[in-house]
Amino acid sequence: MKPPINKDTRLCMSLSGRPGNFGTRFHNYLYEALGLDFLYKAFTTTDLPAAIAGIRALGIRGCAVSMPFKEACIPYLDRLDASAAVLQSVNTIVNEGGVLYAYNTDYLAVRQLLAQHRVDPALRFVLRGSGGMARAVAFALRDAGFASGTILARNEAAGQALAHDLGSQNCGFIWQPEHWQPQPQEAQMLINVTPIGMAGGPEAAALAFAPAQIAQAQAVMDVVASPAETPLIRAARAEGKPVITGAEVIELQALEQFVLYTGVRPSAAQVQAAAAFARL
Repeated sequence: MKPPINKDTRLCMSLSGRPGNFGTRFHNYLYEALGLDFLYKAFTTTDLPAAIAGIRALGIRGCAVSMPFKEACIPYLDRLDASAAVLQSVNTIVNEGGVLYAYNTDYLAVRQLLAQHRVDPALRFVLRGSGGMARAVAFALRDAGFASGTILARNEAAGQALAHDLGSQNCGFIWQPEHWQPQPQEAQMLINVTPIGMAGGPEAAALAFAPAQIAQAQAVMDVVASPAETPLIRAARAEGKPVITGAEVIELQALEQFVLYTGVRPSAAQVQAAAAFARL
C-alpha cells in the first residue's frame, strides 16, 4: 500500500503548454499499485527558466516535458543523455541531487511501436511537423531503416533543418511547405506530429491530411494522444489502414519515464491497467 503523503514523499511533475490528465493518472495509479512514496502533478508555466530552477531547488525528482518546451528547456539543463543530445529535444528531466539529466523517451517509444506494428521501412513517409516531437519521430524512423521521407512544415527554417539533420547520413529526406501536394508514391506513410486533431485545440475537428491522401496511404500514425481516436485515426480506420495512435506512444514513453524516476519497472499487466485508468 502506498504511504500517505509525508515530508519524504517524492514529487514528479510535467510541464506542458496544454496540461492533460494522462500522465497524472498513469503515474499515480502505478505509485499506488506498487506502494511507492511518490506523487505526480501536471503544471504549465509562462516562466520556463524559473520552472526549471524550481525543479532543481525543490528537489523535484522528475519532470515530463511536452510542447512547447521540449527544445526551449535545454539551456537550463546540465547533462543530456544520447537520446536527447542527438535530437536536441527533451521530454524527460531526472533530478539527481540537483544535477538535471535530460532524456527523450518519445524516441524510444516510437522505435518500439514501429517494430511492434512491423511497419515496412521501405515506405516513403510524409511527416507533418518540425518541433521537438517531430524530431523524435523522424529520427526514430531514420534509425529504424526508413531512407526516404518528406518533412511537411510551415516553419521553413525548422523543416529544412530537420530534413538536413536526418540527411546527414542519407540524402533521401527533404522539406516541403504545407501547401505541397505529394504524389501517392511519395506519401505511403502519413504521420501527424502537430496539434491538429487535439481535443480542446483550435483544430480539434480538423484532418492533418486530405481524405484522398489517407485513402492512398499504406499506413498512418498520429502522435496526438487526446483523443486517442483523432479525426486522422478515425479516417484511416474507415479506409482500413493500419494505424499507430498517440495513445500507444504516450503509454510507452510514460512507462520509460516512470522507470527513470523510480527505478522500478512495472509488469505488463500493471502498465495496461494504468493506461486504461489514465484514459478514463
